[in-house]
Amino acid sequence: MSETSRVKAVLFDIDGTLVDSNYLHVDAWMRGIAEAGETAQAARVHEGIGLDSAKLLERLFGERADSDAVARAKDLHGEYYTASADRLRRFADVHELFTALRERGVAVVLASSAPQEELDILLRVLDADDLIDDATSSSDVDTAKPEPDLIAVALSKAGVEAGEALMVGDTRWDVEAARRAGVDTVAVLTGGRGEHELRDAGAVAVYADIADLLEHLEEALGARER
Repeated sequence: MSETSRVKAVLFDIDGTLVDSNYLHVDAWMRGIAEAGETAQAARVHEGIGLDSAKLLERLFGERADSDAVARAKDLHGEYYTASADRLRRFADVHELFTALRERGVAVVLASSAPQEELDILLRVLDADDLIDDATSSSDVDTAKPEPDLIAVALSKAGVEAGEALMVGDTRWDVEAARRAGVDTVAVLTGGRGEHELRDAGAVAVYADIADLLEHLEEALGARER
């Protein structure tokens, strides 16, 4: 993206970016898959976190993704994840980052494809309703990341053009979706993906976590694909 206008909105992924949830998702998927009588490698499940569940299951099971057993695994994932909600934690300095952005006149929009029931849990963990301008959920689009539709909805909710926004995410799916919508991404490592993977996907900067991003906020807001 060559546009260098001032950032007017920052779009945030939630899972693995603002809330430490990715490994709980992996655990819930692995338990659900096993109970449904299927098998999968944890690394492959982790690789798919951030995708719509249908896309994740297609990657894991291919033509069998529509089977009754896999459908059961999906339902069990939801049950196990919900049961583990008390283990979810907001990453340090999320509130401080939101506050710093709003003090600069930058809108804060959550760009998540989580189902509404999961989003409600995440919003409770974030406990930042007064610091968030708007949010998306899976109900806003038919196709989730890495398709760009969700990012387009988030831009619309923010009332800004692609060149006036910045995405913050933790997976290559976040980076790819934003790039396809014309939005640059700064990434964090808290989702468990490596810096090289995120940069190869197109991230313009990578930070250790939200606290590190806050410490380098001016640099991050100025980051643009050259």
